[in-house]
Amino acid sequence: MAFESEDHAKAYWKENLGLMLKLLVVWFIVSYGFGIILVDVLNEITFFGFKLGFWFAQQGSILTFIVLIFIYVRGMAKLDNKYAVHED
Repeated sequence: MAFESEDHAKAYWKENLGLMLKLLVVWFIVSYGFGIILVDVLNEITFFGFKLGFWFAQQGSILTFIVLIFIYVRGMAKLDNKYAVHED
């Protein structure tokens, strides 16, 4: 991986860290917020026969994490192409 300049490399890593931060915030909200903090409120709603708070704590955060991995891969592929550091 070779960058044209140091500024080019800094811009790449700034965008990379920005993407990671956004995805970590989503993951934190879903796993901690929905699975722990808002569990009592969400348990008033049922989802496929289960209380929604329980579902987020047991399945929702895991599924969200898997989806976020695919979003990260797609975002990094775009970022690599944008900065011409992709692997063939």
